[in-house]
Amino acid sequence: MKAAEQKARYGVFGNPINHSKSPTIHRLFAKQTQQQLQYDAYCIELDRFESAVKEFFANNGGGLNVTVPFKESAFQLADNLTERALQAGAVNTLWQDQQGELWGDNTDGVGLVRDIQQNHAFSLQGKRILVLGAGGAVRGVLAPLLEAGPQSITIANRTHAKAEQLASVFQAAGNVTAQQLSSLASLVANDGTFDFVINGTAASLAGELPPLPESLISPTTCTYDMMYGPNITVFNQWAKEAGGRVQLDGLGMLVEQAAESFYCWRGIRPDTQPVIERLLCEMQGA
Repeated sequence: MKAAEQKARYGVFGNPINHSKSPTIHRLFAKQTQQQLQYDAYCIELDRFESAVKEFFANNGGGLNVTVPFKESAFQLADNLTERALQAGAVNTLWQDQQGELWGDNTDGVGLVRDIQQNHAFSLQGKRILVLGAGGAVRGVLAPLLEAGPQSITIANRTHAKAEQLASVFQAAGNVTAQQLSSLASLVANDGTFDFVINGTAASLAGELPPLPESLISPTTCTYDMMYGPNITVFNQWAKEAGGRVQLDGLGMLVEQAAESFYCWRGIRPDTQPVIERLLCEMQGA
């Protein structure tokens, strides 16, 4: 699935993009694997995405990552889509094949699952999972989560209709249902707590918390916030105070999805652990 290896220019397209850690991650990957490449971040005007992609690949571009707000645009632009991109309805990784056709992939979900199961050694097999949110970030991870073999996935969102719509898309792939946020307390009272609660809402970015009952969290509940930062996220702080088992954030997911992109482009899978540790140290000012 790798792109033409002789091409040495890579990058990430987004708007805004100043916060992106992708250049640091991919430069560390390149150094570790002794690959000669250049990786830069590009802030793309909202109406210039398609022309910017074509220009990038016409000028010896080897591969692109795509972040907010262009993942759906990348999905529409790609000539060919991987199965996981089709399932996600969005693309975060682009490359050209030898015929000049543009391929789109989505590595977000595999990044999340690898972080949980490999880096943190928590199996998802047979587990009850609650996913908060029903936007693109959540859609992008549902198929890989289902492939991990959970007992069930429940989607809860402020706008219940969006959760219902998303559940209907994935019901053929596993036990996926939608639930009102306001009825989570009664669900827990009847069926018990979830093994994993994954926050895929944008609330953490704003330092906010979805309206959640404390009964959602038990001493056996693991929480995962797809956001990350130098300090514990608001969602994970809430879960910790409610007595949860462990609280994980999305830094490892970020590095793992990047490693999968790197593999798509270069055919080499980097070791993610030293990169995660380096980023943690940098964020904490060590």
